Amino acid sequence: MEVKTSLLDNMIGVGDMVLLEPLSEDSFLENLKKRFEHNEIYTYIGSVVISMNPYRSLPIYTPEKVEEYRNRNFYELSPHIYALADEAYRSLRDQDKDQCILITGESGAGKTEASKLVMSYVAAVCGKGQEVNKVKEQLLQSNPVLEAFGNAKTVRNDNSSRFGKYMDIEFDFKGDPLGGVISNYLLEKSRVVKQPRGERNFHIFYQLLSGASDETLKKLKLDRDFSKYNYLSLDSASVSGVDDAANFRTVRNAMQIVGFMEDEVQSVLQLVAAVLKLGNIEFKPESRSNGLDESRVKDKNGDWSLNSVLERAFSYRTVEAKSEKVSTTLNVAQAYYARDALAKNLYSRLFSWLVTRINESIKTRHKVMGVLDIYGFEIFEDNSFEQFIINYCNEKLQQIFIELTLREEQEEYIREGIEWTNIEYFNNAVICDLIENNKNGILAMLDEECLRPGTVTDETFLDKLNMICAQHQHFESRLSKNSKFLTDHSLPHNCFRIQHYAGKVLYRAEGFVDKNNDLLYRDLSQAMYKANHGLIKQLFPEGSPAKINLKRPPTAGYQFKASVGTLMRNLQTKNPNYIRCIKPNDKKSSHIFTESLVCHQVRYLGLMENVRVRRAGYAFRQAYEPCLERYKMLCKKTWPHWKGPARKGVEVLMSDLKVPAEEYAYGRSKIFIRNPKTLFFLEERRRQCLQDLATLIQKIYRGWKCRRQFLLMKKSQVVVAAWYRRYAVRREYRKFFRANAAKLFDICVQIQKYFLNLKKNLPSMSPVDKSWPSRPYSFLDGVHAELRRIFHLWRCKKYRSQFTEEKKAVYEEKLEASTLFKDKKALYPSSVSQSFKGDYLEINKNPKYQKLHSAVDEKVLLADTVSKINRANGKGSPRIFLLTKKSVVLADQKSGQVKASVPLLDLASVSVSTQNDGFFALKLKEGSSSAVKGDFLLSSERLIEIITKLYRLSATNADRVPFLVQFKNDKVCVKFIQGSPRNGSGASCKRKNNRLLEVSVPSTA
Repeated sequence: MEVKTSLLDNMIGVGDMVLLEPLSEDSFLENLKKRFEHNEIYTYIGSVVISMNPYRSLPIYTPEKVEEYRNRNFYELSPHIYALADEAYRSLRDQDKDQCILITGESGAGKTEASKLVMSYVAAVCGKGQEVNKVKEQLLQSNPVLEAFGNAKTVRNDNSSRFGKYMDIEFDFKGDPLGGVISNYLLEKSRVVKQPRGERNFHIFYQLLSGASDETLKKLKLDRDFSKYNYLSLDSASVSGVDDAANFRTVRNAMQIVGFMEDEVQSVLQLVAAVLKLGNIEFKPESRSNGLDESRVKDKNGDWSLNSVLERAFSYRTVEAKSEKVSTTLNVAQAYYARDALAKNLYSRLFSWLVTRINESIKTRHKVMGVLDIYGFEIFEDNSFEQFIINYCNEKLQQIFIELTLREEQEEYIREGIEWTNIEYFNNAVICDLIENNKNGILAMLDEECLRPGTVTDETFLDKLNMICAQHQHFESRLSKNSKFLTDHSLPHNCFRIQHYAGKVLYRAEGFVDKNNDLLYRDLSQAMYKANHGLIKQLFPEGSPAKINLKRPPTAGYQFKASVGTLMRNLQTKNPNYIRCIKPNDKKSSHIFTESLVCHQVRYLGLMENVRVRRAGYAFRQAYEPCLERYKMLCKKTWPHWKGPARKGVEVLMSDLKVPAEEYAYGRSKIFIRNPKTLFFLEERRRQCLQDLATLIQKIYRGWKCRRQFLLMKKSQVVVAAWYRRYAVRREYRKFFRANAAKLFDICVQIQKYFLNLKKNLPSMSPVDKSWPSRPYSFLDGVHAELRRIFHLWRCKKYRSQFTEEKKAVYEEKLEASTLFKDKKALYPSSVSQSFKGDYLEINKNPKYQKLHSAVDEKVLLADTVSKINRANGKGSPRIFLLTKKSVVLADQKSGQVKASVPLLDLASVSVSTQNDGFFALKLKEGSSSAVKGDFLLSSERLIEIITKLYRLSATNADRVPFLVQFKNDKVCVKFIQGSPRNGSGASCKRKNNRLLEVSVPSTA
């Protein structure tokens, strides 16, 4: 049986803002923040989805998630964009209702990704088949093409849509996609010729230069170096994490899938290249006889086949009036304006042609689902004509959003038989009228200024606004007749301000007239039409001599107003679904929630207004069956099974819970709950009841488990008793069959006595104590010896465990000395009792050796006084002997001056005798820097310790024979003889000749 879940289960914050209690802007933001921090990026406002951009990949778009939300009720699972897409798709398929999904939000909020997710979900859940898959692939692959030509990197978003897109996806009666129609709105064509700092031109320019083959670039006469093109900004030419070359290959593949022929693709690339090269055309002034300046092309660009026609179009402008033609020259500034106007128009018309061409491949006409991905409300520091018409579009969308939301609410109330009460809300129709009124609207006045004869400037346009709109409550201007704005210094003289539904926006009037005119000189249109290029000729049909029209072309504002009107009429015929995209921060970081930024977006998206509209009547509604299934445990009459109609069961439930009658209403198929507190009351009672039920289940389980254990123990007791009775009977009869019982008992007693005696007479814990109690019985010989061995190992271990780290190191050196010298050197036995102290001179503490200590960088392991044997007479000279980890140092005993320092790496071996003497020779490696003066012959009372430490440091070989010592270039033999030394009992050295030193060693008798 499938386990039903609910939006209310395991809820982080509140999943539906309609249920937020208390409702305020602060609580609204706090709820969004809490859910965002737990990776819950989707939240509902009734049927509206709020989508927070996570700025990272989340594992919530897998095929498993698609199946989880497929054919499920909208409120059945936690909020997700798939729930909305599934609701829209099922309404289209099952109820034959045309749908539209409106995706809004500012740049970087994730609108484009949201539209892709909707389309990918619909593609995943609809039918399969070769033709269906082909259509789905064409619809999905239209996105990369439009993104390449219509998206760009901005300071807010690396893949910002710079145009509005509305796509109608068309389905047949089975719900399988058949095709689609794409409408585009207001491409930001000014970006073609100029980009703000930190932003890029449209993606396709960079993709073409990065990803096209060398052969293609050669045909197009292009260079890969971005810096060679004036229309490409260089400060943001490369975007981190974006591979333009790979994206170009993706676009080429997508165009092929959508249905572009190869010659069409080449024509498109040629026009993209033409736009780039247009930007490199430069002009110079040339004086004429009449004293006027005429523009001329500086370096005639050979890349154009109609160079002469274009050159003339950039130098002259022809004005026609009835039967007269007047040709005027263009100065340099006008020529640059004409060049940029041509580039913008060429690219804009190419983009429109791409949309039309895609539509030809995917167009059909059946029931449709529309997806609108359009710019959100824009409030910048410097707002101009583009922001004005974008915000006008958002005003219209907000207007239709409120109208459709109220209409949907009213239709549901009427359908369910609930009394409808009018809801108070802010109607922004007055703002829309301020902008679009055919007589006194801002757009109408702007068109009137553009069309009237005489001098037309942005100042005259602003003057007209100040004169006509001065008394409008949503219009503000410093120069208007309204005195309350005369001293408003936040309102510059060349600006006007409009109170939009999302807040006040300050618009700079500069550029409004030019951008609305959007003029392309007729000479340029005719030059383009004459081009020997099929696609260019197709893009400029007004250039045909047969179609000369002296009427002024419609303005940009007029065209956009008409497009918005068409869009609104289209949306009015469809069932709306809304996705409101929000950007959590400006740093594109996945863990930052900037409350001020989110608050700004919540305001201009009108989300609080949306919640208030939804809560004005009944905040929550649910079908009777799931409502009864969820809350039936709260009433004894409905628990565990209700056998009557679901509505009757809900009525019994609400009556038993004594919920006030004004808090709910019964519809035909749903129960309507007015206040979120009532819903949370039900949820709290349900939570408590679930805890009680869990306790009851635990009680029953524990009782069953204990009874099962008891029965098992009872069964085990019967088995144990049976075995014990058997044992008791056998024990009674066993005495008749044991002949050796007395002997075995005697042996056990003897063993017991042996262990008790051993316990009393254990030897001491000293490892050198070799005593051990005697064994009383011969049959215990093996055990006796093994116990002695084990005891000795154990007390040795105990003895070792008492050692400190320093003591362990000393004993390890003693063991090393034993290995080296025991039974090999007569001097060794006398050194056993001597501890290896190391620093006998206390170098670190003795101020006498402070200079010597500072000369040695490393830790001193051994410091002692030794005698250095002189080769000339065999006499010894006292020296300070220092041993470190890396070297041996000999210093003068009196002054502390270093006489020699020998790295251990230069030490070849150490030679000692087997006699009872302290002589040793340090033999150095031939060719080393230390071997210049020859080997060292030394004598020390602590020979054993010195050699041991040397051996542990460098594992030097030790010779124990009459040895040879290298003194500069001569080798001298050191011979040891037993005799009586001259000076006391120590060994003495005497020179015999140039090749022999004789050492007298006292006998060891």
